[in-house]
Amino acid sequence: MGRKVFLLGGANTPFIGKGHPDFIWKRHPEYGSRENPTIHELIASAADKASVECRVAFDAVDQGFIGNFLGELFVSQGHLGAALAGANGGLEGTPMMRVEGACASGGLAALCGAQAIAAGADVVLVAGAEVQTTTSARVGGDYLARAAHYERQRPLDDFTFPAIFADRTRHYREAFGVSEADIGLAAVKAYANANRNELAHMNTRKMDAETASAASETNPNFLSNPECAEYLKVSDCSQVSDGASALFLVSEEGLSKVGASAADAIELVGTGSATASLYTDGSRTALETTALAANRAYQAAGLEASDVDVAEVHDCFTIAEVLMYEALGFAAPGEGTRLLREGRTEISGDLPVNTGGGLVGFGHPVGATGVKQMIEIWRQMKGRCGAYQVSGNMNVGLTANMGGDDKSVVVGMFRNVEG
Repeated sequence: MGRKVFLLGGANTPFIGKGHPDFIWKRHPEYGSRENPTIHELIASAADKASVECRVAFDAVDQGFIGNFLGELFVSQGHLGAALAGANGGLEGTPMMRVEGACASGGLAALCGAQAIAAGADVVLVAGAEVQTTTSARVGGDYLARAAHYERQRPLDDFTFPAIFADRTRHYREAFGVSEADIGLAAVKAYANANRNELAHMNTRKMDAETASAASETNPNFLSNPECAEYLKVSDCSQVSDGASALFLVSEEGLSKVGASAADAIELVGTGSATASLYTDGSRTALETTALAANRAYQAAGLEASDVDVAEVHDCFTIAEVLMYEALGFAAPGEGTRLLREGRTEISGDLPVNTGGGLVGFGHPVGATGVKQMIEIWRQMKGRCGAYQVSGNMNVGLTANMGGDDKSVVVGMFRNVEG
C-alpha cells in the first residue's frame, strides 16, 4: 500500500435487538418509559469509547469514514459522514464520508481508511452503525432486499435474503450430502461464543445441537417459498440488531503523533476486495467473489490460508459461514462442516472463527459488522477478549466481510506487532 497501516484498536457498543434483555419492545417492562439508543447516540458512543480505548484525541484525526446501509429507510437519516463529524466537538470540520456497500459497508469504510493512510493521512477514524429495529420484520425484510437485485429477486419471498441463502443451503446439501444437523453446528458455536460475550445480542440465549438440527415449534421454518422453506430455520439466521463500532487506523507517523507504540497495534498487511454483478447469480455452492477477494488479500500479504491463527467471517446465515471456510481456503469444497464437527473453529480449536459470536450470535447491525470484525481481531490478538479469549499466541488474523449475496467483499489480513 506504499505506507504501513496499523489498527490501533477500537470499541463496539452492545449489539441489541429482540431477544436481548436491554432491548425495549412492547413486552419489555420499561416499554413506554425508556427508549432504545438512536443512531446518533450509537455513533457517538462507539467513537467516544474508541477514543478512550486507544487514547486518541479527536482533534488528531485527519479523516473519517462511516459504514451504513439503510439509514434513510430505517431511521430517515442519510448524510452520516456529517453525523460522525457531529459525534464529538473535536471532530468538527474533519473530512468525513459515508460508505455504502450493503452488509460490507463497514469493511469498505475501513478499506477507504487504509487507502487514505496510503495517500498521506496519519490518523483515520472508521465507524459503522445501523439501527434496523424500527419496523416490523416484514418491512425490514423488504428494506434489506435492496442489497439484492430488487426487481428480479424481491418476489422470491417476503424475506428475500433468507430465501436466497436457503436456496444456497438446498443446493449445497444436495451437492455434497451434508445434513441439516451439520450446518446447525455453526449456530451452536455462535450462541456458545455469544454467551461468553457481554456485548453480544444473544448473550443470554442458549442454543443446543438438538434444537439447531431440525425445525420445531421453538425454532421454526418461516419462509413461504415452498422450494426453500425447509432449508432455513430461525436459528440459521443472523440477528436484526442495532449497534455501532469505531476504530482508529494510523500510519507509522500516526503512532508517534498519538503517543502509541507499534506493540499497541496490529498491522494491516494485506487487503483484497472484489465486486460481482448485481444482475446475475454465480455458483450456488461456492462464494466465488469471496474467494477472489481472499486470494488478492493473501497475495498482498504474502500469506496463505494455513497461516491464519484467528478469523472473523461473515455468517449472515449458517450456510454462509460454512461457505466462507471453503472460499477462504480453510476447507476444500464440500468439507466446511467438517471443521465444525471436529471443533476446529471453536475458541479452543486450532482455527478459532467468530469468537465473539459472529453475526448469528454477536449480532448484525449491518453497517457496523465489518468494523466490528476488525476490532474483534485486534482484541483477540492483543489478549483483550476476557471470557472468550483464545489461548496462545496469534500472529496472523483475517476478516472477511460480505455484502449481499457474495456481491461486495472485503478481506483483511493482519499481523501482530511485538515491541
